[in-house]
Amino acid sequence: MKNSFVLLFLASLVSFAFKTDKPAYALFDKNGDEVKYSKMVDRLTEADIVFFGELHDNPIAHWLQLELTKDLFAEKKGKLILGAEMFEADNQLILSEYISGLYKSEKFEADARLWTNYKTDYKPLVEFALKSKIPFIATNVPRRYAALVNDKGFEGLRKLSSEALKYVSPNLVQLYDSTVACYSAMLKMGEGHATPNIPKAQATKDATMAYFILKNSERDKLFLHYNGSYHSDNFEGIVWWIKKLHPELKVMTISTVSQDTIKSLTKEYINRADYIVVVPEDMTKTNKK
Repeated sequence: MKNSFVLLFLASLVSFAFKTDKPAYALFDKNGDEVKYSKMVDRLTEADIVFFGELHDNPIAHWLQLELTKDLFAEKKGKLILGAEMFEADNQLILSEYISGLYKSEKFEADARLWTNYKTDYKPLVEFALKSKIPFIATNVPRRYAALVNDKGFEGLRKLSSEALKYVSPNLVQLYDSTVACYSAMLKMGEGHATPNIPKAQATKDATMAYFILKNSERDKLFLHYNGSYHSDNFEGIVWWIKKLHPELKVMTISTVSQDTIKSLTKEYINRADYIVVVPEDMTKTNKK
């Protein structure tokens, strides 16, 4: 009787422990096999460029971005360059000035065009670059030029000055391919209401980010780029442009997805990226509007 009571008590403890175990994320490789974070870091150090595709309002993705940045910096012995979709290329001067320590964060934040969730989600990355004295590249096209393409197509770019065109990929119009899945899918999602300019505007962002990544890459240094998952999922978007221009580079990707359960990777996410971060559907959101 006493032994039965002990066994019942232990079983209840195990059950309680199971119910209270609340992992915030799970990590899988492209085949859907669960993988340890440390193993992922080891493999990423072999790459020339790593894309961390985030869900913009997911706090776990932002935390992992910071942790991965710290770990890759340590593993690469400081040979790391950072870049992000969240900073537009014509803001590079002020970003570089801040990273070099010219003025306080209040001045930078007042003058730069920053996302609404900058302070919680991207400021830690910028501050790490400042502290570690490593470059941080503003890779995205100025949004007004993407909006111009969305409105007038590539023809709208012809009206820009040579100075303005410095912030747009010079390969954009020549290499754009509307049959690339991430672009053709945008037209299909529009159910007949989308115009060909919508994927062109998306490609303007992707091509320009690829251009500034390549322009600022350095031999023997790893370039870690933060962007929305859509810009690098399925090895398309920015990755397609990188591979089109420099197929010899080793590129690796991370994607962030949300699921009801994180115990296994849903079939639709297989091969979405080299590594897939899975977070619970009910995870709290950051303030991205």
